[in-house]
Amino acid sequence: MKVELVRGDITKLEVDAVVNAANATLLGGGGVDGAIHRAAGPELDMACAALGGCVTGDAKATPGFQLQAKWIFHAVGPVWHGGTRGEDECLTRCYVRCMELASSHGVDTIAFPAISTGAYGFPKQRAAEIAFRTVQESGKQSGVKRVLFCCFDDENAQIYYRLLDGSMEVPAERPATSVPGDSEAGV
Repeated sequence: MKVELVRGDITKLEVDAVVNAANATLLGGGGVDGAIHRAAGPELDMACAALGGCVTGDAKATPGFQLQAKWIFHAVGPVWHGGTRGEDECLTRCYVRCMELASSHGVDTIAFPAISTGAYGFPKQRAAEIAFRTVQESGKQSGVKRVLFCCFDDENAQIYYRLLDGSMEVPAERPATSVPGDSEAGV
């Protein structure tokens, strides 16, 4: 599995599935959630309404509608409460569930945002470490060939870059960074 960093707009990526950092209603919101809902079009709102929401730590799938991605996996991450309410485990479950959905929907390429690090306040470094570790561990069974961590802001991009490729800074317009020495067999 190849793991990459992309800095930019997740709604514009050419992947099989994008992960939406959703709220429990799945009916749209701010940040990544709002951007995905706007880009996918009104059909997404109707599809999400039919799902009846989603519990924290889980994810549900809808078609991508007007996105280039065929699928959207709506993951409901935890709100940060200081780390005392099982936030790490809950965030881990989000990533595991998305990789399970990828497997069951025949996804070869998937893009993740930095789930829960915006309005939900999860510490960015901690969230990135959980994301990276969980995707590596669950990716082996999923059949996914390529995972992109899509960061919109510089702070998250720097954190992911250090996890993926060392301590160098991400250049302003760097499109993607692969993990050095990765192979088709696994990272």
